Amino acid sequence: MLPAILDLASVAQAYAKGLSPLDLVEEVIARRNASTDPAIFITAVPDEELRAAAKDLMDRAPEANSLPLWGVPFAVKDNIDVAAVPTTAGCPAYAYTPDKDATLIARLKAAGAIVIGKTNLDQFATGLNGTRSPYGAPRCVFDSAYVSGGSSSGSAIATASGLVSFALGTDTAGSGRVPAAFNNLVGIKPTPGLVPNVGVVPACRSVDVVTVFAATVGDGVAVRRVMDGYDAADPFSRAAVPAYLPQSGLRIGVLAESEREFFGNKAYEALYDAAIERAKTLGATIVPFDYAPFRQAAELLYNGPWVAERLAAVKDFIATNADDFDPTVRTIIEGAKAYDAVDAFEGRYRLEALRQKTLVEWAKVDVLMLPTSPTIYTVEDMLADPIVKNGHFGRYTNFANLFGYAAIAIPAGFDEATGLSGGVTLFGPEFSDDALSPFADAMHRALGAGMGKDRAVVIPEASKVAVRDDGLVSIVVVGAHLSGMPLNHELSAHGGVLQKVCRTAGDYRLFALPNTTPPKPGLIREPGFVGAGLEVEVWKVTPAVFGRFVQNIPAPLGIGKITLDDGSQVSGFLCESHAVVGAQDITALGGWRSFIASLKK
Repeated sequence: MLPAILDLASVAQAYAKGLSPLDLVEEVIARRNASTDPAIFITAVPDEELRAAAKDLMDRAPEANSLPLWGVPFAVKDNIDVAAVPTTAGCPAYAYTPDKDATLIARLKAAGAIVIGKTNLDQFATGLNGTRSPYGAPRCVFDSAYVSGGSSSGSAIATASGLVSFALGTDTAGSGRVPAAFNNLVGIKPTPGLVPNVGVVPACRSVDVVTVFAATVGDGVAVRRVMDGYDAADPFSRAAVPAYLPQSGLRIGVLAESEREFFGNKAYEALYDAAIERAKTLGATIVPFDYAPFRQAAELLYNGPWVAERLAAVKDFIATNADDFDPTVRTIIEGAKAYDAVDAFEGRYRLEALRQKTLVEWAKVDVLMLPTSPTIYTVEDMLADPIVKNGHFGRYTNFANLFGYAAIAIPAGFDEATGLSGGVTLFGPEFSDDALSPFADAMHRALGAGMGKDRAVVIPEASKVAVRDDGLVSIVVVGAHLSGMPLNHELSAHGGVLQKVCRTAGDYRLFALPNTTPPKPGLIREPGFVGAGLEVEVWKVTPAVFGRFVQNIPAPLGIGKITLDDGSQVSGFLCESHAVVGAQDITALGGWRSFIASLKK
C-alpha cells in the first residue's frame, strides 16, 4: 500500500518490498484519473505509454532501486521539453513537439525517473498565482477557492496531491517557491546556471532557473543533484564552485520591523515569527537586517528593463499572435516596449549599486530567512486585480535570481482558522545550494506539519539531509584577521566561513608586537602558566586558500597547532618566542579585540 504522498523514501521502501515500477504506474494512473482538479495537466502521458516506460526501465535496470531515481514518477512544467510530448508554455497556438528531451529531462530519465505528464502554468511563466492559463486555474490543495500559486501551478499541485514524487517548475521571480508555500511543499531553487536550461522555453533567459517541488528537502536535493552539471549549449550554464556555511551557530537574517509587510495577513506574519523561534531552537542566531536594497532590486524585475527579456523570448510569436496571449500576460510583455537600450544599461547599473548595499547586510549574516509569500488570495480576488495582487506574492522573492542566490522554500505551518499553508525561504550566496540544505531540512522536520496535502504524516528519517564533509580546513585567528579587523578580508573575500568564537587553553600569553602594520599580536604558549584563555575565532577555508594564506604569513609569525578551551587542537597563528622579548604583554585583557578597544579609549 503506497502512502498518500509519494516521497522518495516511501517509494524506495515499497520497491524494496517487492512493488514493481509497473505496479506503481498503475497506482499513478488510478490517482490521476481520480483527481478532482482538472487543470493540473496540459498533456498527460497516455496510460499505455506509461506502462511501456515502466517495462523499459525494468528491462534496462531490472534490480530494484539500482538507479538513483529508479521507477520514480515525476511531472514536468509545460515550458520544459520532453521528447514526443507537446510543449505549449500555456499557449495552444505556440505549441510544438520537440524531438529530444531537455538536458535535465534526459538526466532524470537516465537516473530511472518516469515522466507522467506536462503540467499547467501561468502562460509563458509570467505570473506567481496560477490563474493565467487557457487550460484553467489549478487550485490550492487545501481550499479550491484559493490560488495554487504560479507560475509552476500544476507541478506543485501534482506533487502535493500525491500524483507524483516530485515535479519540475521554473523560477524567474519566485515561481518555484510561492506554489510550494501555498501547498505545504519544499521548493528547491538552485543557483542560476547550476542546472542547464537547454530545452526550456525562456521567460527571462539571464535569470531563469529550473526548480524542484518535493515532499522533503532531502528529496528535492537528491533530484537537483541529478540535474546539476555544466552544459556548454546553455550560454548561462556555470560550473559550480561550492560555497560553505557554518555547521553550527548559523547567523540568520530576518526582516527588521520597518520592512515587514504582510498586506494584512496576520496569520502569515505569525507563521514567520514562529519560524524565527524555531530557528533559534535549532541553534541559530537571529539578526534583523535591512531588506530595503533587496526589495528595491526586486522591483526592477517587473518595473524595470528586465521585462524586455520577456519580450525578447517571444518577440516573433507575439508579433503575429498577440491575440493568443492571456490579456494580463500580454499587457506585461508588451510593457517592454517602453524600454530602450539606455534603460537596460541604467537598470544594470542600478542593480549593481544595490548589490553593493546588500554586501553590508551579508557581512552581518550567513543566510537570510524571509516569508515565501506575505499573503494568499482567492482565485476570485486575484482575477479582479491580477497585477497588483500578483505583485504582493513577489515581495520577498523577485530579487533572488537577479543577485544569483541559492534558495530553499520550506513549509512554515498553517493558518488554523482557514486551513491554508504558508512558508518561509532560506537564501544563501551563490552555489551554497548543498550548504543550505541541512538546516532547511532540520527546520522542516521541526515544524511537524506533514508533507503536501497530508498534514499528519511524519517525514521519513531516510530522507534526512546529511551534513557533508565540506573538505575545508580550519584555522585559528587571534589578531588582525578577526571579524571586523583590517585583514579579515583575506578570509571572508575568498569564501572563508566563521565557524565559532571561542578561547584558547589557559596556558597561552598574548603580546602586542612592535613595528607591525597593521598592528599584530604574538601568541605564545607557556606551559605552567595559568590564565583564563584568550578569545580567538575559528574560520574554515578551502585548502587552496589555506595554502596561499600560509605562504604569505610574515615572520615572526607562523602556523602551528593551538589547543582550544575544549581540548581540541586546530592550526592557527603562533609567534616565535624571540619576537616577544620586550613586547607589551596584553594577556590580562583577554584578547586582541579588547586590546584594540583599550587603545581607542
